[in-house]
Amino acid sequence: MTWRVKTVRHVLRSLIYVAMRLCYRLHVHGRHHLPNKGAALVVCNHVSFMDALVLGGASPRPLRFVMDQPIFESRWLKWWFQLVGAIPIESERHSPGALRRALDDVSEALRQGEIVMVFPEGRLTPDGEIHTFRRGLETILARDNVPVVPAGLAGLWGSWTSHYGGKALKKWPSRFRAPVSLHFGPAVMAQEAEEMALRRYLEARVRALKAAGDNEIAHR
Repeated sequence: MTWRVKTVRHVLRSLIYVAMRLCYRLHVHGRHHLPNKGAALVVCNHVSFMDALVLGGASPRPLRFVMDQPIFESRWLKWWFQLVGAIPIESERHSPGALRRALDDVSEALRQGEIVMVFPEGRLTPDGEIHTFRRGLETILARDNVPVVPAGLAGLWGSWTSHYGGKALKKWPSRFRAPVSLHFGPAVMAQEAEEMALRRYLEARVRALKAAGDNEIAHR
């Protein structure tokens, strides 16, 4: 990645953070758990279409996030996704070889010392709860043994960009500057967590971090 691309992404990260602070009463905890340099994988629960922006703005370093190919190909937003370095992923059923290409792109980013963010549930929550993490997480870490930083996001369930009260983006916004909490937890090394069943362990950590956010919002 060239220095120009790095500079642009750092500037965009700062602008996104300002925008998210304007849209939400955002509180971020545990930024220090993200490494100052070197590769890492961030895993977080998936609540709304704003999640990646909240996480990307809150991170002290630009994040490369993995997203669905159909959304990446959006007529109006593809230029933006390319600019911020999003990594599109498609199911093998719909496009043979697409999953391997996406995993190759994730590996390349990690081997270049970047931070990659994934939503292991693989879809927006339909009910506000965290659902089972999918096996793709283990596939990524089998290729690249990097620190995994769990994150829990609370407060976006109920927004028009979530599936609360109907399909996301198909209803009118009903609130502004809602309280949102984002907690980053201590990094986990994949090889250290293998004996504890990696996916289940990380899912439990994300659940605990989200619960901390829910509790914080309830007492604001």
